Amino acid sequence: MSSLTPGNNSSDKNHIDAKDSPLREDIRLLGRMLGDTLREQEGESTFALVENIRQTAIRFRREQDPKARQELDTILNQLSNKATVAVVRAFSYFSQLSNIAEDIHHNRRRRAHLCAGSPPQAGSVALALDRVLSSGADGAALARFFAKAVVSPVLTAHPTEVQRRSILDWQLTIAHLMNARDRMQLTPDELHDNEEGLRRAIQILWKTRMLRSARLSVHDEIKNGLAYYRYTFLTEVPRLYAEIEDLLESRLGKNAPRIPPFLRIGSWIGSDRDGNPFVTDEVMQHAAERQSALALDFYMGEVHLIGRRLSLTDRLVEVSDELTQLAEASPDHAESRADEPYRRALIGVYARLAATGQRLGHTITQRRPVAPVEPYADSTEFVHDLDIVIRSLKQHKSELLARGALRHLQRAAEVFGFHLAPLDMRQHSNVHEHVVAELFEHGAQCQDYSALTEAQRTRCLLTEISSPRPLLSPYLDYSDVTQSELRILQTAAEIHRRFGRAALPNYIISKTDGVSDVLEVALLLKEVGLLQPGETPRLHLNIIPLFETITDLRGCGAIMDELFSLPYYRKLLDSRGDVQEVMLGYSDSNKDGGFLAANWELYKAETELTKVFAKHKIELRLFHGRGGTVGRGGGPSYQAILAQPPGSVNGQIRITEQGEVIGSKYSDPEIGRRNLETLVAATVEATLLSHDILGERAAGYYQVMEVLAGDALAAYRSLVYETPGFERYFQESTPIREIAGLHIGSRPPSRKRSDLIEDLRAIPWVFSWSVSRAMIPGWYGFGSAVEAFVQREGEQGLKQLQEMHRIWPFMQTLLSNMDMVLSKTDMGIASRYAELVTDVKLREEIFARIEAEWERSIKWLFAVTGHTELLQDNPTLARSIRNRIPYIDPLNHLQVELLRRYRAGDTGEMVQRAIHLSINGVAAGLRNSG
Repeated sequence: MSSLTPGNNSSDKNHIDAKDSPLREDIRLLGRMLGDTLREQEGESTFALVENIRQTAIRFRREQDPKARQELDTILNQLSNKATVAVVRAFSYFSQLSNIAEDIHHNRRRRAHLCAGSPPQAGSVALALDRVLSSGADGAALARFFAKAVVSPVLTAHPTEVQRRSILDWQLTIAHLMNARDRMQLTPDELHDNEEGLRRAIQILWKTRMLRSARLSVHDEIKNGLAYYRYTFLTEVPRLYAEIEDLLESRLGKNAPRIPPFLRIGSWIGSDRDGNPFVTDEVMQHAAERQSALALDFYMGEVHLIGRRLSLTDRLVEVSDELTQLAEASPDHAESRADEPYRRALIGVYARLAATGQRLGHTITQRRPVAPVEPYADSTEFVHDLDIVIRSLKQHKSELLARGALRHLQRAAEVFGFHLAPLDMRQHSNVHEHVVAELFEHGAQCQDYSALTEAQRTRCLLTEISSPRPLLSPYLDYSDVTQSELRILQTAAEIHRRFGRAALPNYIISKTDGVSDVLEVALLLKEVGLLQPGETPRLHLNIIPLFETITDLRGCGAIMDELFSLPYYRKLLDSRGDVQEVMLGYSDSNKDGGFLAANWELYKAETELTKVFAKHKIELRLFHGRGGTVGRGGGPSYQAILAQPPGSVNGQIRITEQGEVIGSKYSDPEIGRRNLETLVAATVEATLLSHDILGERAAGYYQVMEVLAGDALAAYRSLVYETPGFERYFQESTPIREIAGLHIGSRPPSRKRSDLIEDLRAIPWVFSWSVSRAMIPGWYGFGSAVEAFVQREGEQGLKQLQEMHRIWPFMQTLLSNMDMVLSKTDMGIASRYAELVTDVKLREEIFARIEAEWERSIKWLFAVTGHTELLQDNPTLARSIRNRIPYIDPLNHLQVELLRRYRAGDTGEMVQRAIHLSINGVAAGLRNSG
């Protein structure tokens, strides 16, 4: 029944844009089917209860009506635990179904633009190329760009993805059925079957457990991460390459370059052991093996399919000598295929792939090869064989056959190789220090390493790195930590030998605050053969310092300057092509200093790094450790890349993709390809178009930002770190403690046993504030900073801020992201969470400060931007939030009541499950909660 779907009320716009009416109809359809399922499975009374809660919650939101709040409290207080679970599940599933409808509408609108022949949209490669060529660049400039370009989203297992795979798979089924309704005219019978399929899928969802019954293991995270390669990456990445090459050819003709494999999907899943004791040498090896097995399995399936289709006979077509030789080398000697050289050649390729899989230790699950053959030495040999097939087709009037599946397979083999995804290792610098100190204690002249000064450490490390003499001895006993770290590194060396160096190319050092942190890793790599010392040393991994806190960001330029001044380190970099990657941490810097200060310190750090790298003639590659939420560096990737300081992108960028953002971006193939295209387009524009638009204004703007950031930092730290009792307020006014039991990741929520905010990981910090709808990591401190600035500088100061927003992409992106967070923030709901704080004085004092800062932030956001409402310049997102809020709000209200019961002693399994379900539902509705 449609009463579960959005109705017309005064919170809606006065009219529905015609282009959005299909979205509304999709939401109505799915809502009606969910309502019917609820009636069938739970009864009319439960359905009526859900509807009553929804309407009352809408009234409370729309009017902040005390009577509506009292009614809501009465309804919720009287709910049995069983009824509460049913209500929470109903609202959670509606949020999920609304998300599906939105994704379909996103694809629908994009297709409508393409069908109408509309000009290319912002974020498309087509528009990026047009802008670059219009600026005077030529094909040679584009060829140079692509020759050195690196664009790499990196999947991480950071735990804010609350959806089970079983749930996600059925959501994809629903999306497929809804797409069929949208893209083809169905007969009455087909429409009936389609609706039955939708009802069946929704009913299965309703009867499927939403939550995991056990905490995810790292093996589970590896398996879940690989699903996105099946959903999207293996098929859509090659399609995107083909699209880019076709666009280049349409604009440059025969001079268009064939672009190298610059876009790669990286991964930390199974190799990031910073604070995760469950990532071991066995786990990392398992990750590499599973990735490789998936790649080989995909290639074998595609080769078999293409071979079946290429039934060309040499009685009707000519073939190249190379193709003839490839066919003759095939183990296939069936008489029925004697005249079908392409089939025979591909049967031979299939057999070699199977042999390669066996050599790498994989179990071959597809059809057996016709006979044993030699395996491929590496993926370049496989690519070469595919190239023979493609060239022969092109040379003999079959160019159309060389495109499509063959073209995509060859590109997939180039990009994914036999390893699928490059793994990044990561560990905290303190662990490296411990291991090196122990190695020195047993086998070097540098005793009491931990007590040495930074300069003394550097000298000791350089001496040992350049020496061929190993420190590690098989005859000595080492601590468990040291043994574990050494096994990890030895496994890394084994992965290089087994799957190639591309399988594990990077080593990231968390909490880098000195040159010795980098050199310690170099020494450890030497001990396992991943660094070859000598006069001309060879380094087989990129060593990547990660600067995370405000202090670290302020010091990163000086550290890199000192590092590059070491002749031996420069030799190591020479072996890596004089490219140095640096990672910047958005999450911890935000938790450390707040939204405004962290963003400004990141901008300054990039600017300083650009200068230092130019001074030493080293190529800079920045790795942005962004999360899903604005509080962790999230927000639209296109605008974020274009807002980087001039010269900091330079054709190369890596960005983490974390938590539930991975699912929202990459579970749908079409949306996934569009998101990848956006990264490429932004990198092209940021590199090849001039973005130094500030000119002489830069110094003045930077000075203003320095003042604003200083005041915002003071306001944020005053609340979070200097207010007595704030830790207690946080623990009681958010579901942080309950989130710990949600089984959403293998990693512990804190680096060590502690309630201190300093020790809490940034992810649960942001996740907790998001779920409770206060969202202070995304805006707190801005209002105080701007108000203080305008009070000092007067009307002229406000005009300067308005000018900065009008001209400067950094300021535009900063305020746009904050606008998005404020639109999802709700002080009425946050006040209900605040009531969970048992100390009334503490609750009233801190909540009053948060609410006052929220009001200030909105006031001054409007004053600077000239807007009169939130999301005024983003109607699509405003519509999205408007559609989903009526189903998120009741979950929040229910969650508060459940937390109150649980903390009062009702700790039964059903209450705990309902709390976790409500967290799941709110996260799904917000879509970027962590």
